[in-house]
Amino acid sequence: MEPVAKIGRSEMWEHFDLISPNKVQCLICDQKLAYNNNTSSMLRHFRAKHDRATATAQAESSSQGNRKDRIDEALVHMVVKDSQPFSIVDDVGFRAFVSLLDPSYILPSRQTVKAMVESKFVEERQKAKDELLNATAVSLTSDMWTSIHMDAYLAITCHYINADDKLSTILLSVGKFPERHTAANIAATKTSVMEEWGIQGKVRCLVTDGAANMLACGNILQLRHSICIAHAINLLVKKAIDQTPGLEEIRGKARKIAAYFRTSTVARERLLSIQQQMGIPVHKLVQEVETRWNSTYEMMARLYEQREPVSAAMVSLSTDLAALTPAEYHNIAECLGPLSPLKEAMVELSSEKTVSGSKIVPLVRMLRHAINTKLREVNGEMAKELCTNLMRLMMERLSHYETASQHSLATLLDPRFKAVGFCNPGNSQNAIRRLTAECSFLFKDSSTPPDPAAQEPAESSGTGLWDLLDLHVSETRKVKSATANATVEVQRYLSEPNIQRSEDPLQFWAQHKHVYPHLYVLARNILCTPASSVPYVLIEY
Repeated sequence: MEPVAKIGRSEMWEHFDLISPNKVQCLICDQKLAYNNNTSSMLRHFRAKHDRATATAQAESSSQGNRKDRIDEALVHMVVKDSQPFSIVDDVGFRAFVSLLDPSYILPSRQTVKAMVESKFVEERQKAKDELLNATAVSLTSDMWTSIHMDAYLAITCHYINADDKLSTILLSVGKFPERHTAANIAATKTSVMEEWGIQGKVRCLVTDGAANMLACGNILQLRHSICIAHAINLLVKKAIDQTPGLEEIRGKARKIAAYFRTSTVARERLLSIQQQMGIPVHKLVQEVETRWNSTYEMMARLYEQREPVSAAMVSLSTDLAALTPAEYHNIAECLGPLSPLKEAMVELSSEKTVSGSKIVPLVRMLRHAINTKLREVNGEMAKELCTNLMRLMMERLSHYETASQHSLATLLDPRFKAVGFCNPGNSQNAIRRLTAECSFLFKDSSTPPDPAAQEPAESSGTGLWDLLDLHVSETRKVKSATANATVEVQRYLSEPNIQRSEDPLQFWAQHKHVYPHLYVLARNILCTPASSVPYVLIEY
């Protein structure tokens, strides 16, 4: 008898072997069964003895495989999220820790981890590209800086509103920039990044600092450009401090004191001891960073908080460093008052997770009100001079945001603010006219062209003499209709009560996209632009 003739007719031959013309043997349990030219007995045996066990074993194997995949994925996430080196999997302590958690898990080698991270990068990058392809409008922010090793870097970040009407951010590129920092070179890099990510024609605004090369770069790219509000406020406050007689000297003394207690071990230990004796919170002094005015605020605020232990420590230490006098501490306290709302505004305007571009106009208005109020409250000449300088510089450097198309439209399209956010009623009316024009353009763009066959026949002599005039009348009627419809939609929206400031404007538009369809499109295009090119980083001191 030829066994091959039998094998292949049933799946059972994968689990049984023909050992004689009338006997088969189970390959799983070695039991022998009679064979009568059919697989019935084999099938009964397999179902009764092995089917459930095989399924359970397969499920356990699959579960183990899935669990290992999940742990591998968590390992990759940890390496990426915490900026860990690939060599962490070779560290003795880490291996012992993982072994205690799960003795059955075998850590991959550093080469394997590197390959998994690279694979995850490619996967996430493709997901981001696919999402950007569906975005109707995006905004770009970019920033340049120099590392401690004097290497220049350029970062480009994309902001957009996704299909779920949520604000999203993707870091498109960050890397060394060895070329000269000319506008042409920066523009060439940004053009290359836009082409790589397929967002040409979708960029509605570019947000950078106010450096001349960045402004020229925006002109080369022919993109609407906005100056980062964080940089604008930073320069404004620094200049106001410099122009306030006596305040710069206090700032210089505070800087030296902070540096002394942060670099001298003896001074630091003495301050710690006195803080504990006095029962004052044990906080380190803050050293300012030249490029961030808010660090100047933090330095002076912390020094004022710790004025008693600092003064006591300096008396007991052998140092010729000049201590701050009670009058100078009083001036610090008064000057912190008008600077406080500016710091609060910086935090709000540098948010990366919520809509911020629409806050510029109303926050400038609130800042002017807050500092004007402080001017009436403070008594010292130094604080009054600081308030006056801040008010003047805000008028000079921040007033243009209210008339800029991007920011004025963003304020109107934010249901928390609308026209209430403007300082000048004339500017709000101009913004409403601009918004109506933008909305009218969308009405005309979305209108269905008239069917010539369905139109009423124009009175004509048959020579086509009136065709040009008839066409002009038809176009005029279409434009007037679009303008009227846009006016109605804009006025209906503006007449609605403003939502609470704590609410999400994007959620409002998601809920009203069928009520105000054209304004919804404009809101998605405009509200994705952030106020700042750099997010605010909260540093714990």
